[in-house]
Amino acid sequence: MERTKQLGEEKVSKLLIKFSIPAITGMLVNALYNVVDRIFIGNGVGPLGIAGITIGFPIMLIVIAFAMLVGFGTTSLISIKLGEQKKAEAELIMGNGMVLLILISVIISAAGLFFINPLLQLFGASETVLPYARDYMSIILCGTIIMSIGFGMNNFIRAEGNPKIAMYTMLIGAVLNILLDYIFIFIFQWGIQGAALATVCAQAASAAWVLNYFWSGKSTLKLRLSSLRLRFSIAASIAAVGSAPFAMQIAASLLNVIINNGLNYYGGDAAVAGMGVINSIMTLVLMPVFGINQGAQPIIGFNYGARKFHRVKKTLKLAMMAATVIVSTGFIITRLYPEQLIALFNQDAELISFGTRALHISLILLPVIGFQVVGSSYFQAVGKSKQAMFLSLSRQVLILIPLLLILPRFYGLNGILFALPISDLCSSLLTAAWLLVEFKNLNREQRKYCQAETG
Repeated sequence: MERTKQLGEEKVSKLLIKFSIPAITGMLVNALYNVVDRIFIGNGVGPLGIAGITIGFPIMLIVIAFAMLVGFGTTSLISIKLGEQKKAEAELIMGNGMVLLILISVIISAAGLFFINPLLQLFGASETVLPYARDYMSIILCGTIIMSIGFGMNNFIRAEGNPKIAMYTMLIGAVLNILLDYIFIFIFQWGIQGAALATVCAQAASAAWVLNYFWSGKSTLKLRLSSLRLRFSIAASIAAVGSAPFAMQIAASLLNVIINNGLNYYGGDAAVAGMGVINSIMTLVLMPVFGINQGAQPIIGFNYGARKFHRVKKTLKLAMMAATVIVSTGFIITRLYPEQLIALFNQDAELISFGTRALHISLILLPVIGFQVVGSSYFQAVGKSKQAMFLSLSRQVLILIPLLLILPRFYGLNGILFALPISDLCSSLLTAAWLLVEFKNLNREQRKYCQAETG
């Protein structure tokens, strides 16, 4: 329990760095893999290959959504139980989380493969892009269970206070993916199917690493056969706490479907490919922010469970400051080198022209996104799923989707691009208002707890 004890005693700034740096490193490498993956596909397959992945991306988001539902929900509950010194209950939660990951991923894989053609057409695939999207997603869906175990259970490692091992999981997968991408696409000439196969092989290596950690006896929490018996009450609690990131990813999937259909209608395949490139760049900027979130989550969850609210607030403030610095740096780079960034993926003139303009417009309020992402994730870390869900959905559903349905009718392609920064601004203002109320509540709870301790 020494690793978990530090969560409530060590200096917050030092603790956040210790937990976030490994997560940020892993996330950055993972984001770099996504960028390199699309660069390889753009240069080895062409713009239609990028468009194919972009069209299939909503399906991948659905897979990730369920992995986050179980992975993040289980992680939050584990952190709180460890803070309450209830290790046996934390192990039971972890075992149930693993079973849920396996069951759900099998269902998704089977359903996705059966309905793959109509799904891709619904998601905006043109006749020219459909074969690329189908070839890629068929292989990805076959590896759903592997990805769910690697991604979902890696959060369990972080929850017990071992962020370095969690970082290695991501490093192994990302580095192997990049190497296999080059081999399969450029040496074996397997095209877009090679890119998908490289992804699945890399995810298999990550999953094997995670399982070995828990089975080798190195972990604080143990995977026991008795904990693998699914209990409805635990599954319901996991789903409730993990519902916010789940809803956010499902919303992201729906959002991508709407955007892809709008881009295809108003701008054609080049616009779809261009937005796919921008999504890769955006991922590279935001992944470190998600790394900070993952580093802060066990600290916030543990101290909230231990009633040390002053440490909760300090962790949140530091995480927000770090996230803002990161996204502001990304904003400056995208302002200075937009054409060069787009050209890395392909030299097609139409792709560069649209991508440069879209990059300028859609990311104009990038500096506020870090605050919004960290702020909304705080509520998930303390088990307040309703608040977390509302704030997470505000940016992608409550505000952005209506804008995407209305603005293009009047402004065409520009309406799609300007809807993104408008949504960023509105959701950030909502998050700020909710956090002010939460901070007042924490101050009140802290006073009550101190009075009870001294009384």
